[in-house]
Amino acid sequence: MSSQPTPHIRTRRVFYIPGYDPFPPRRYRELYRKQSAIQAEISGYEIALKPKSEGASRYGWNVGATIEHHKVETDITVLMWSDIVQTSMERGIFGTYLLLLRTAWVYIASGALFRLMRLRKGPVIAALYPVGFLLLQLLVSLALAACAIWLSKTYLVPWLGQFGDAVAGIAGAVIFVGILKWFKAQDSKFFAYYLMHDYAYSAQLKGANPPELEARMKEFVEDISAALQSDFDEVLVVGHSSGAHIGVSVLADLLRAERIPDDGPILSFLTLGQVVPMVSFLPEAHRLRADLQILSAQTQIPWIDVTAPGDGCAFALCDPVSVSGVATADKQWPLVISAAFTQTLSAERWRALRWRFFRLHFQYLCAFDQPGDYDYFKITAGPQSLGSRYANRQPSPSRIETSASRYTSVAA
Repeated sequence: MSSQPTPHIRTRRVFYIPGYDPFPPRRYRELYRKQSAIQAEISGYEIALKPKSEGASRYGWNVGATIEHHKVETDITVLMWSDIVQTSMERGIFGTYLLLLRTAWVYIASGALFRLMRLRKGPVIAALYPVGFLLLQLLVSLALAACAIWLSKTYLVPWLGQFGDAVAGIAGAVIFVGILKWFKAQDSKFFAYYLMHDYAYSAQLKGANPPELEARMKEFVEDISAALQSDFDEVLVVGHSSGAHIGVSVLADLLRAERIPDDGPILSFLTLGQVVPMVSFLPEAHRLRADLQILSAQTQIPWIDVTAPGDGCAFALCDPVSVSGVATADKQWPLVISAAFTQTLSAERWRALRWRFFRLHFQYLCAFDQPGDYDYFKITAGPQSLGSRYANRQPSPSRIETSASRYTSVAA
């Protein structure tokens, strides 16, 4: 891989697209603030956050850094869709169980589940976890309700006569619903409802984007297009988790509309912990597969895809274009590399994080004890453009490029 040499970046605009996350974007600001300070101390550079200028239309923050002996000013904006996520999670307990049945049917009937499992078992197990745990919650609730009915009939029926059976039934129903509500109230610990809604959102239209998401993506296109008309040296789009495939489609729309000026800022794309196959393997994901194909063959936007085998929630080292079956002879992107958690985290820290699956899924946005050539803060606040930073980087030899999707059709 080669790239034309570029001057040092002095100003950068970063657009961060989060995954399926119902929480407000300020959590990303705090994560960046804390973790950038840790990484700066480890790596020996200077970095500090500044308030966003007043009147900004979207949430974000500014960063001033001195990295690799160069000063860089960065404007970071979070492209929010948390309100859409919140709305999609408003179903009640029984609505969620109906979603469970429908989502499981979509993945099983389409054959996507079995093909995804052959690709990477980790993220499929993560997808099956909410199904299994929600069913376990249902069984526990039923068992306790049955116990309540038995106890009521054993000890109350003799005292209540003809009303005993009714009281027993009410007691069982109250216990059943109460236990289910308790489990739902504890979901900040279990993540079963959260993950179920996550996978259900992508599956509800069998891989096609819901209308409200398409509308929001059009807004993202306008935001990035406006930045490309500015005097920034680089515009960097970062897509994390589900935000990766949203970023693919947003940038493909910019390419289709020819809205990337030749004399504008460098436009770059970084995907982190992507779960693209969870959507692209579904039968109606024509739009996403077409976008993957377009983005992989163009020459205007360097695309670096970073995952790690230690992240059980991502399709680690799976080339999202190739495994989706849409690679062409002109394919150039993405450059698939590994964040190699077992090498870039100290042994002590790896032991502490190894079984914290959701925390590891966000490690790409955090500090590393022994950073290799992946450093999120150098990428977003350092003096090299993304393409220049990885110009001579070879792809990971462990990457997976075998086409595994049953559905490879693309939108017209």
